[in-house]
Amino acid sequence: MTACVPPDALGRRVSCGTDYGTVRYVGSVSRTAGMWLGVEWDDPQRGKHDGSYEGTQYFKCRHPKGGSFIRPNKANFGVDFLTAVKERYGLNDKQDVQYGTENTVVFGTKTVEFVGMDSVAEQQRQVQLNKLVDISVRECAVSRAGQQEEISRTCANMRHINLSKNLISSWETVIAIASQVQNLETLNVSENKMKFPSTSTSMSSAFSNLKILALNQTEIIWTEVLLCAQGWPKLEELYLSSNNITVLERPDNVLQTLKLLDLSDNQLLDGNQLHLIAHLPRLEQLILRNTGISSIQFPDAGFGCKTKMFPSLRRLAINDNKISQWSSINELDKLPSLRSLQCNNNPFMDTEKNPETLIQLIIAKISQLEVLNNCEILPAERRGAELDYRKIFGNDWLEAGGHWNPEKNKPSKEFLAAHPRYPSLCLKYGAPEEGELKGRQPLTLKNQLLTLTIKCPEKPEQKPVEKKLPESMTIQKVKGLLYRLLKIPGSELKLSYESSKLEGKEVELDNDLKPLQFYSIESGDCVLVRW
Repeated sequence: MTACVPPDALGRRVSCGTDYGTVRYVGSVSRTAGMWLGVEWDDPQRGKHDGSYEGTQYFKCRHPKGGSFIRPNKANFGVDFLTAVKERYGLNDKQDVQYGTENTVVFGTKTVEFVGMDSVAEQQRQVQLNKLVDISVRECAVSRAGQQEEISRTCANMRHINLSKNLISSWETVIAIASQVQNLETLNVSENKMKFPSTSTSMSSAFSNLKILALNQTEIIWTEVLLCAQGWPKLEELYLSSNNITVLERPDNVLQTLKLLDLSDNQLLDGNQLHLIAHLPRLEQLILRNTGISSIQFPDAGFGCKTKMFPSLRRLAINDNKISQWSSINELDKLPSLRSLQCNNNPFMDTEKNPETLIQLIIAKISQLEVLNNCEILPAERRGAELDYRKIFGNDWLEAGGHWNPEKNKPSKEFLAAHPRYPSLCLKYGAPEEGELKGRQPLTLKNQLLTLTIKCPEKPEQKPVEKKLPESMTIQKVKGLLYRLLKIPGSELKLSYESSKLEGKEVELDNDLKPLQFYSIESGDCVLVRW
């Protein structure tokens, strides 16, 4: 803490106890003595007013009660980077004394002075600091870089720096620190509310080797990202969650090396904003949790075709959004490289009450998906999902103009829009037979449930599991459930069952397309799982 007010105090970040804020006013306040700081607090509950006092507006706040006045000696304006490093890693002067590097040592009653011990201690500190590769000074009140070139002389081997939740007020301060770290690869400056350049600035080589950058909760907007990105020629991962990003722009000649982009907790204007970043050539992972999007479309590709957008995208997270229509899930099949999807907590998932059926529908709709909501999709599970999908919507296909004879098979555009993968499933497994469709029950029908015990004879240490399953559930579906329930590695399951009515006899469940009731299984029977 300091009672001195820095000459550049206006706009600086300060802390007071555990609270953080920005100085919006420096000066006197009517009918009071001395100097005051007007602070807009990050947490409005810490404040008292909107920056006005007795009818005079001294500064403005975004929240009507987000500001207050404090004395300068209550404000912490922070320390330089190297001071914070030494304090965090126990390499400052006070700790040297504590561990016995004073200039004098007492032998009995005789005091012996060691000349030059200060310089020796300093050399030891330099050696220890130079060994540091990963440095974290999170919440250490870092506000400035310090003396020029001091960091490069002292911490020459740093590669990964965590500067999150400090008192950094501007991007220029970050550049001043990074420019002294020759091989900087990872930088986290999240939770620093700072000013970013609003116009094109001269290129800096400070981030020439940077691969991972976190700017979460920094109040950055997308135009500022693109301006700064001119200095990130090798960046591979960019984290921008919880900022003020609502609209996007096409990143021309920047971010072309990006493999991961996190835009979580930014309320995007609409799903079409994604088209503006759809041509990042190397983007493999896109995180869009809680971004407010309600639909996804790739209008450049028709039914059953692949889009030219997001050519390298393998992993997509769209959980906690407002997607209500299955058509958005259909659109995801257009992504040529998509392998992993997270989509929990979207309204479309409420349209199907049975969670197993819900998972099957998503798997059947996206042909190349290998991981859904962090669960691996095994080949047997995909086959079961696609066969069931083909059967469930078979009558709709017929009514829409579908036919077993390829010459007469002309399903309507409406059907293809709702089920764009249906023709390819018919090619893969054949058109559904009339006998299959006659026995189809609607998805919403509550079938009779069987209470079964699941055992693994080859793993006696694994406790039996009791599970309620519909008697109309196919063996293929049961296998898919057991893969996830028992966390069995990718291999072919062999199922059989034992019944009290068939003592000593084990019946194989050998036809994947038959329902449980085909085998006369009853509640209380035991299903045996082998692989």
